[in-house]
Amino acid sequence: MNYLTTESDQILDYYLKKIITAKVYEVAKVTDLQKSIHLSDRWNNDIFYKREDQQEVFSFKIRGAYNKISQLSVDSCAQGVVCASAGNHAQGVAWATKKKGIQAYVVMPSTTPKVKIDAVKALGADVRLVGTSYTDAYYFAKQLAEEKNIPFIHPFDDEDVIAGQGTVAMEILQQYSGSLDAVFVPVGGGGLISGVALFIKAVNPKIKVVGVQMTDSDAMFRSVDAGQRVELTHVGLFSDGTAVKLVGEKTFDLVRRFVDEIMIVDTDAVCAAMKDIFLDTRNLVEPAGALALAGLKKFVQHTQCIGKTLVAINSGANTNFERLRFVAERSVVGEEHEAFFVVTIPEQKGSFLKLCQVLNQMPHTVQRQVTEFNYRIQDNTHAHVLLGLSIFEKGESQFITDYLQSFGFGTQDMTYDELTRTHLRHLMGGNSILAKGEKLFRILFPERPLALLTFLQTLPAHWNISLFHYRYQGMDEGSILIGLQSEAFADREFVDTFEALQYPWTDETPNSVYQLFLKSH
Repeated sequence: MNYLTTESDQILDYYLKKIITAKVYEVAKVTDLQKSIHLSDRWNNDIFYKREDQQEVFSFKIRGAYNKISQLSVDSCAQGVVCASAGNHAQGVAWATKKKGIQAYVVMPSTTPKVKIDAVKALGADVRLVGTSYTDAYYFAKQLAEEKNIPFIHPFDDEDVIAGQGTVAMEILQQYSGSLDAVFVPVGGGGLISGVALFIKAVNPKIKVVGVQMTDSDAMFRSVDAGQRVELTHVGLFSDGTAVKLVGEKTFDLVRRFVDEIMIVDTDAVCAAMKDIFLDTRNLVEPAGALALAGLKKFVQHTQCIGKTLVAINSGANTNFERLRFVAERSVVGEEHEAFFVVTIPEQKGSFLKLCQVLNQMPHTVQRQVTEFNYRIQDNTHAHVLLGLSIFEKGESQFITDYLQSFGFGTQDMTYDELTRTHLRHLMGGNSILAKGEKLFRILFPERPLALLTFLQTLPAHWNISLFHYRYQGMDEGSILIGLQSEAFADREFVDTFEALQYPWTDETPNSVYQLFLKSH
């Protein structure tokens, strides 16, 4: 963290007063600071959750929204207020306006989880679904505010919103009388971490404030690294509560001044953190709600710290139930309890038996569980098996690879290969002589009505679909695996077509799993 300048001191003093006097407790609860028993024992540190999922709208957003609306004059909001949100801020605004007897106009991306849309409507808000991202909703909401001449309630880049969120930190320091070492905060646009950092650095600057972002939604991390705000062209929607392409002007400056570090975690780590929180609280948080814990776990692993007191802010619990099958599946990899391998064996009698015997003889005090075993006959000489195995500690997949190779089994570690984890484990069709000249692509698209049809209609008529895999995961973003053939095409034609769609895509044709299991030879 930068040494505090006179200007920084003035900022801290200004916001400290605003946080202490914030009008949040007419609607917000003082949420629990709950110790994680199983993680504290596992990591030899005292680990706590700040349970913002306990709020009436299952998110901390009620604090900033109500504080902002409470500062408005009666005349200015007589005709209502408007906001843009991917969900939680919308619920905060809708709850606050219901409490105040004000009409709320809420603009949400069409990709917003249904559970959040329904919750906002149930609170009496006028909901408009616009675009596919927060940015689309934001510009529409700003225009609507101008047309109606009513206040726009920004989800993060507003002093009163920031001050309202800062009361989370005020409660943490009041609830824990001992020495705190670090507080971990999920980061989207930066409102929560700005408020938290301002209060903590004003009261006890020795406490580290660590932000946590997703690998595919790291606008704040990139902005701080670049020294200026960086706008992302695409954000992942798994953690929809933090899926922000461009952070705020105010929040960027505050984070740059007062936040010690920003960490990046992936989807599997967040899924594992969701499971950890469930084990401790029996409550299912949303991905953004588990983001801070995922960062905390990464911090402990990398620093090997012992005896520290660490707090993760569980920011919200608004998630679709249908998403849980994806979370359960990926949490095992995120916990590093499952590894995937492609194993080549002779196509002869007894080969499967020998492989299983070798696996059974593998040295370890606990018997390994086979979690996946997929096979498709290929030719008369050899066969490829997609094998999933339970593991017990980080780095074991390399040990297993070396172990199987020592018995003459060709083995590739595919534990962190996205194609394997998302598609191939569910799609084992084998090679086909009809798939000559096939190219394979993995494409992400927003889970919204007609998105799949729009994609298919965009493909040129002379392309033939030779493979297709899609599996609904209850997510805001879906993944398609598609094989395409054309009698005459250039690679540029694929690039131009996919770029016109503006869907993120990956050419998986060179992927070794595809080459072994599905490619026509």
